[in-house]
Amino acid sequence: MRGADSYDPAVQDTRIVISVADQVLRLRQRGEDRLVFPVSTASRGTGCRSGSYCTPLGLHRIRLKIGAGCAPGTVFVRRRPTGDVLTPALRERCPERDWILTRILWLEGLEPGVNRGGDVDTLRRFVYIHGTADEERIGERASHGCVRMRSDDIVRLFDAVTNGTLVELRP
Repeated sequence: MRGADSYDPAVQDTRIVISVADQVLRLRQRGEDRLVFPVSTASRGTGCRSGSYCTPLGLHRIRLKIGAGCAPGTVFVRRRPTGDVLTPALRERCPERDWILTRILWLEGLEPGVNRGGDVDTLRRFVYIHGTADEERIGERASHGCVRMRSDDIVRLFDAVTNGTLVELRP
């Protein structure tokens, strides 16, 4: 992992911008949209406090990419693939579960006191951009704090970014 103040032009010229108001994620390179996807942020709105189940705002970076090469629909628990791929029968057995599927982009806050450190630490809150089983709710506020995406979309995004890519979460 590179230090917070090291400069890598490929990382610095690429940025994810997420609009909570619009429920849209944009992958921007050199100031232009390269990919645009609908997303689902927290049903409780925005906030950075631990235990709030809100989507944190501010500047972050991808700390870790998890799930390279896994099949779409791969089920993750504690950031590890379980060996299961979500099926209708598995989903039916656990209808209330907040499924983390396909890929994970683990976010780290970069603003001390806002989304880094103490009780506002995005990394310690385990806030991710990840695939979901609730694809029909993409485009509306429905998550428990993370940014949810369709499986096909998170694969495309995952393949287009690196660890260290900046992520800006805007109201």
